[in-house]
Amino acid sequence: MQNITTTLADVQTLLQRACAHLQGDLDREQLELYDAARSRAELDSAQALCNFAATADTDREFLSQLANTWATQVVTDVHQRLCNRAQDFGLQPADFVPLKSGTALSSATLQDIGRGLLERRSSEPNEGLDTEKRLMRESFEQFGRDVVMPRAADIHRGDLIIPDTILNPLREMGCFGLSVPNRFGGLKPDDHEDSLGMVVVTQALSRASLGAAGSLITRPEIMARAIMEGGTEEQQSRWLPSLAAGERLCAISVTEPDTGSDVAAVTLRAERAEGGWVLNGNKTWCTFAGKAGAILVLARTDAAARPLHKGLSLFVVEKPSSDGHSFRHEQPGGGALTGRAIPTIGYRGMHSFEMRYDNWFVPAANLIGEKAGEGRGFYFTMRGFMGGRLQTAARACGLMQAAMDAAMQYAQERHVFGAALASYPLTLAKIARMGMALAACQQFTYNVARLMDAGEGAMEASLVKLIACRSAEWVTSEALQIHGGMGYAEETPVSRYFVDARVLSIFEGAEETLAIRVIGKDLVARAHS
Repeated sequence: MQNITTTLADVQTLLQRACAHLQGDLDREQLELYDAARSRAELDSAQALCNFAATADTDREFLSQLANTWATQVVTDVHQRLCNRAQDFGLQPADFVPLKSGTALSSATLQDIGRGLLERRSSEPNEGLDTEKRLMRESFEQFGRDVVMPRAADIHRGDLIIPDTILNPLREMGCFGLSVPNRFGGLKPDDHEDSLGMVVVTQALSRASLGAAGSLITRPEIMARAIMEGGTEEQQSRWLPSLAAGERLCAISVTEPDTGSDVAAVTLRAERAEGGWVLNGNKTWCTFAGKAGAILVLARTDAAARPLHKGLSLFVVEKPSSDGHSFRHEQPGGGALTGRAIPTIGYRGMHSFEMRYDNWFVPAANLIGEKAGEGRGFYFTMRGFMGGRLQTAARACGLMQAAMDAAMQYAQERHVFGAALASYPLTLAKIARMGMALAACQQFTYNVARLMDAGEGAMEASLVKLIACRSAEWVTSEALQIHGGMGYAEETPVSRYFVDARVLSIFEGAEETLAIRVIGKDLVARAHS
């Protein structure tokens, strides 16, 4: 482990040197910034897994083998990526030292890891969680198996809204209050953060179903953090208790048809009116907007503000809840709010809506921060999104775990050419690589949660989302491949995992925007400083 840890540090230094060569031109250096961000995410995931393996109190030998092999693969890939683009990164041949992988990437090692994962399939995994978090995970995993999984296929194939048979028990379990402080009726301690608890619950529910359970606490997470960051005491007391109890489900309305991930370019207008504001414009991809009784809306209150993001403010739009694929609500003064669910290939259960605000009146008391909050909406939204990105990484880990479960079970039960599929070297290598990706992303996610609980981790939240979401796409694809033709059948859960995973690298900050304009920009700035 010591050798690979040293090599990780050397490749990190090489990456930093490559970033120092860049100017941070977000338009001209997009390929370089994207590769740099991807490389940093992979290296950090390897470091997280190595650190965990080095301190594990059980199963340390197997975990060390797992970590060493993943880290060796990562440094090999990053080293080669930088070598292939040496001129773009200002690197010279002398900067690259031949790497020695030993037997870490050999067929025998991969098969050993695959067999080890299969042997441990039914046992309690060592994830480095304390007793409280393990019990929390087990409780929500049990709920997922008993309540969510039996309904998940019907919700997906029928494009149904999540039923109360899932929502009501989660309300009772306090699921919607994980990011709300105790003093407002939530589960989060008043004196410190508990992002790790949120991550554990999210992963457990996503393992049961991403669309029918795993994403339910993302919107309360974003809204609660935004209100805690910028809301007045009266606003916090007004909205947080009902949010924590799940009495008022919520949605987030930021994305617009012509702006995508460019949050600063939001154009939906909020104009002053007697007693409040009037909203006019369009939004899209507003998940759970129909069922929600409150929508957090980012709108432009100052068209002349420069830079653009300083003209944005955040509002809470209250509306009736509805279960359908479309809705229209009208106000006595003539305002209207309409929504139409967008048909999607996966991630079903909550419905994502196109929204139209026509002279929709919002009371002045619903502007987050009230007078002091004008022009601060971008910052409040970003504070919420930081937690949302971490949570999306947790959702990706839960989905990967579900795919791993299905792939390993099928590989052991399915016999081809006279032997179990799981006995073949290629299958074992696939399972090994899937398991390594999951373990690395999981430990990286836990690390970032702990950083956020310490008041840090802004860029790391973006990094872990980047690698976990991309890994989830690959892991679910491999799980489907192991199933062969049955994996392509809608009746097989793994087909749902595959289409659900595809959305992860798009929402909560599209992969390209995140890599170039958030991570890449920051990496260059740090390298220059």
